[in-house]
Amino acid sequence: MDNRTMVLERQFNATPEVVWAALSDPNVLPTWWGPDGFSCKTKVIDLREGGQWRFDMIAPDGTVFANRHRFTVYDKPRRIVYLLDDDGQGERSKTAEITLMPQDGGTALRLCMRFATAEDLRAAKTYNAVELGYQTLGKLAAYLEAHGQETTPCATPDGTVE
Repeated sequence: MDNRTMVLERQFNATPEVVWAALSDPNVLPTWWGPDGFSCKTKVIDLREGGQWRFDMIAPDGTVFANRHRFTVYDKPRRIVYLLDDDGQGERSKTAEITLMPQDGGTALRLCMRFATAEDLRAAKTYNAVELGYQTLGKLAAYLEAHGQETTPCATPDGTVE
């Protein structure tokens, strides 16, 4: 790992297809995304290669953080790559890659975020980005535990099921 990359890993007791559904369903993703106590207010959500998700992340104290994910790879059920920024308000984009791998009857998820500079990564660590990222993965685990068996492939805009 270099001085610009942050890596988070977590094992889930669900198949890659079930984890993928929680990551790719526009009705589900905003319900669990973000650290403990944070919520999402979606502006635009188009979860596919070439699509984007624009949303406000709202902190427990009401502070609003604009976010934009621009998806460059959507390889079901293995990999999602996106550019992450503050929706054009000045922050440099980071590249994020989520990889899902079958492991021990479940799924190993790996999230790699590559920052523009080593200083950008150091700055992210000052606001506890690693801990907040693991909280987000914890919320995904809780969602899967509560709803995993109910999670089904989502419908595409034309009504077909992926």
